[in-house]
Amino acid sequence: MLTMSRKGLLILVFLSSVVALCVARQPHDADIDDNEFAEFEEFEDEEEEAVIEEEPIVEKKVQPRDIAGEEVEEEDDEVVVETEDDEFEHLQDEEEFEGFDKERGSTKGKSQDKLPDLEMAKVPLHLRTNWDSFYLEMLMIAGLGVYFLNFLAGKTKNGKLAQCWLGSHREILESNFAIVGDDGSAKEVTSGILMKDSENVYALWCSGRTCVEGMLVELKLLKRQDLINCLLRLFKPASDQVVVTVDMEKAIMDKFVFCIAHKKVATKLHKDMQDLSQFTERKNVDRYDLPASYQVLSEVGEATSAILDKKVCQVLTKFEGLVDFMHFSDQYSGPKNQDESQPTKMPTTKSVLIFSFNVPGRGKTKTSDMEVIRPLLQLVFYCMDKIGRLQLSREAKNKSEKNRQKAEEVFLKQAHAQRQEAAQARREEKKRAEKERLLSEEDPDKARKLEERESRREMKRKQPKMKMMKMKAM
Repeated sequence: MLTMSRKGLLILVFLSSVVALCVARQPHDADIDDNEFAEFEEFEDEEEEAVIEEEPIVEKKVQPRDIAGEEVEEEDDEVVVETEDDEFEHLQDEEEFEGFDKERGSTKGKSQDKLPDLEMAKVPLHLRTNWDSFYLEMLMIAGLGVYFLNFLAGKTKNGKLAQCWLGSHREILESNFAIVGDDGSAKEVTSGILMKDSENVYALWCSGRTCVEGMLVELKLLKRQDLINCLLRLFKPASDQVVVTVDMEKAIMDKFVFCIAHKKVATKLHKDMQDLSQFTERKNVDRYDLPASYQVLSEVGEATSAILDKKVCQVLTKFEGLVDFMHFSDQYSGPKNQDESQPTKMPTTKSVLIFSFNVPGRGKTKTSDMEVIRPLLQLVFYCMDKIGRLQLSREAKNKSEKNRQKAEEVFLKQAHAQRQEAAQARREEKKRAEKERLLSEEDPDKARKLEERESRREMKRKQPKMKMMKMKAM
């Protein structure tokens, strides 16, 4: 029994000692459980101490900031940066930091944390505009202003000149025509209306007179509304013009072509107008008692002598500088065809009397100058009556008729030659297409057949044609 009690006592003492030891060791064990990498911390501390001994320069890594400006936490609090002595040598610019040491020396007594403030210099706003930079724009605006003012002034002056001409000639026009200035827009007949074709061209239509289908008066004034045209007239002066075109009845006017004009104008008209270049010849004016500045283009001498009578010659001599030309023709078709192609039909012709008068003033026309050319309009009516009464002799009529037949034959020959050329060109094009087809054929047998067929066709075309005569049965 004693021995059993001693053994139980020893067991209790051992158990109590074990429990005491467990209680004493419990905090140390918790630390071990919480820090799983505790056994490696000793090695890291040793390595960091070794690095610090080798490299004396240690910099802290600047904590990056997020958008809100708060520092972003990183796993490693400190980072060791290895630097060399000359790593930032290329950034050491002496001129850039000139005077910086002096400022640092002057601030030694102050707190080292407070660095000198670097502020941008305040540049004041330049309130005054530099107009020298806009001289091109100013010149352009000034040019547009001058052009606009000249347009208004020229447009107004041309309108006044046209109305002044109508006012000074309206009485004589109404005495010779039943309708003066009807534009045809209204159902009722109106008079005294100038039709405005452009800012410098005005037209007046008159009708209602014997032997005449109508008369068109065109006032071709200078382009005073155009500044460039005004500048050009400083080097090449020009005048306002009044062009009168009278449409005569075809049965009333005899067949002849006549023109009298200044020499330069006559040369230009003879070159450009179809009827003058085809029917007339140049003649001098010595026998007609006219100034040497004029030149006559005449087809029938009898008609020329009848037109240039004493009264007409007096007016032409008195207004030598104002009468530009007078063109009478029963074959008037306008200017020549500038195209190289020949028309297939004869041009349409009509009987006209065309007068072109210059307004005095040489560009500086006044409203009073429009009344000076009133006798020239009377000359127009005199010529209208004279042409309506003119009767040519049989010889003159035969001569003019032969000239027209000859002109028609020449036109038909030219048209026929042009058609022949067009047909020849089509044949050549067809031959060229056939040759290209033969060359592009890959099958030799087919190409040979095509060539033989083309040769037979060519030989057949060259053979003379034989006329077959039919014999009637007995």
